Amino acid sequence: MEIIFFLNCAVLMGLILIQMSEHAGLGGAFGSGMSTTVFGRDETKDPKRTATVVSAAIFLVLGLAIAVFLN
Repeated sequence: MEIIFFLNCAVLMGLILIQMSEHAGLGGAFGSGMSTTVFGRDETKDPKRTATVVSAAIFLVLGLAIAVFLN
């Protein structure tokens, strides 16, 4: 279980770092990443966002399981 948790942490960090490179810097703070549509990117259809949400949910469940069952 701890090995899966460690691998999930690595995947989650990688996904977050990939997403941050798109909106990093001062331009990202003021909306320069909104070039795809008038109202910004369609966040619901972004596969990186979906993978991040799934990885974060797995991270929380595994973290809780490790804290409860292996303590």
